[in-house]
Amino acid sequence: MNTKLTREEALKALTAYNKEPFHILHGLTVEGVMRWFAKDQGFGDEEEFWGLAGLLHDIDFEMYPEEHCKKAPELLKAAGAGEDMIHAVCSHGYGLVSDVKPEHQMEKILYASDELTGLIGAAARMRPSGSVMDMEVSSLKKKFKDKRFAAGCSRDVIKNGAEQLGWTLEELMEKTILAMREWEAAVNEEMKQYL
Repeated sequence: MNTKLTREEALKALTAYNKEPFHILHGLTVEGVMRWFAKDQGFGDEEEFWGLAGLLHDIDFEMYPEEHCKKAPELLKAAGAGEDMIHAVCSHGYGLVSDVKPEHQMEKILYASDELTGLIGAAARMRPSGSVMDMEVSSLKKKFKDKRFAAGCSRDVIKNGAEQLGWTLEELMEKTILAMREWEAAVNEEMKQYL
């Protein structure tokens, strides 16, 4: 997997179609999580590709919510993304808005962690620290079980994602929390320009 895009080009493409700070924050967060997972899973040489797929996975969501993962190929092609990047981005909506199945380990992780980062982020904002730095899996599991909390984050997708990876839900949660901890400061710093 290689990427023709630079990070600067990918960020420019994301922010051309996403103006809401919340959506930019989500893209940056998933980028960091995917970079962490690339190293964790032994794909360190593909870190840039994994990260940019995370950054761009919702490129069409804000402007084209009804065409999510359907408009993405056109926008990604215009930005200079290759077919492997387009496949990866479209696969994260599998079974919801896309029939592109996650095949590569990276695609399975993107599918599994996308919704989970939203749930973790919402749970972190409720903590006195406002951070993932002191979050534990046990408290996240309580939030996961409360269907009213962050109701827009699909528990089914998170569970299916863990199953596709052959991981327990706890394992997926723990790894994603660790990934978000590692990137939290950098993401918060970069977000200052969008607030």
